[in-house]
Amino acid sequence: MPTVVVTGGAGKLGRAVVADLGEHGWDVVIFDRATPPEGAVYLPVDLTDYGQVLDAMLGVEERYSGVDALVHLAAVPAPGLVPDHSTFANNMNSTWNVVSAARRALVRNIVWASSETVLGLPFDTPPPYVPVDEEYAPRPESTYSLVKTLEETMAAQLCRWDPRLKMIGLRFSNVMRPEDYAAFPGFQDDATKRKWNLWGYIDARDGAQAVRRALESELTGCEVFVIANADTVMERPNAELLAECFPTVEVRGELGTHDTLLSIDKARRLLGYDPQFSWREQPSRQA
Repeated sequence: MPTVVVTGGAGKLGRAVVADLGEHGWDVVIFDRATPPEGAVYLPVDLTDYGQVLDAMLGVEERYSGVDALVHLAAVPAPGLVPDHSTFANNMNSTWNVVSAARRALVRNIVWASSETVLGLPFDTPPPYVPVDEEYAPRPESTYSLVKTLEETMAAQLCRWDPRLKMIGLRFSNVMRPEDYAAFPGFQDDATKRKWNLWGYIDARDGAQAVRRALESELTGCEVFVIANADTVMERPNAELLAECFPTVEVRGELGTHDTLLSIDKARRLLGYDPQFSWREQPSRQA
């Protein structure tokens, strides 16, 4: 079976990715500083230390030899969690170290977590149109988002250097596990609580599907995709939400009642991505 390194495999999205890849025929090796659940090979790797990353990428005696693919999820996961310079230093250096080590190990199949934040979140400046998509230039509004934008630029240049390289950046929306859906009723009375990302989310299990489809895609070069669920977090229809929060923003195409305003059309078309889970279908909501 092919071997894939998953950095950040102990994280919220990482755990779902590790489980999904294992179920679909991948041997998974986790690089993380936090201990993940049992079931995959785990190495406590400091991604800011290039020597550690390169050594681990090349193989570890009696554990694995060689790597076929890389999924890079590890990062300070949001703005404001640590000082801004720490966010930049950790996230930018970790990504460069991991990608550089993978290339030295002749790994040319790389998928990494970009972010919905490059679309202009928290949308204090309204988006240029809705649904937002990959067609307009990144609009980073935080140090965290700036790093994600730089990662996308770096990936494009690395793929220019090596036409055989595939680097797919997934602009994940706000990651949710099923137990997080209990909080969704609290969003309903105030549309402004979730306007910051156009009321979007991604079920971790659907995020994992997107990672797998990106890994198994025959695309080459650099591509980025918005990855969200097919619906919003709100019971109110999109037309009402936009009239209240973004009344001057252009609406492109037909606007579904609850369809995501973070367009996943490109991911559907090129990756075959098809979200399977929704907070609206949870047993507690149906009872």
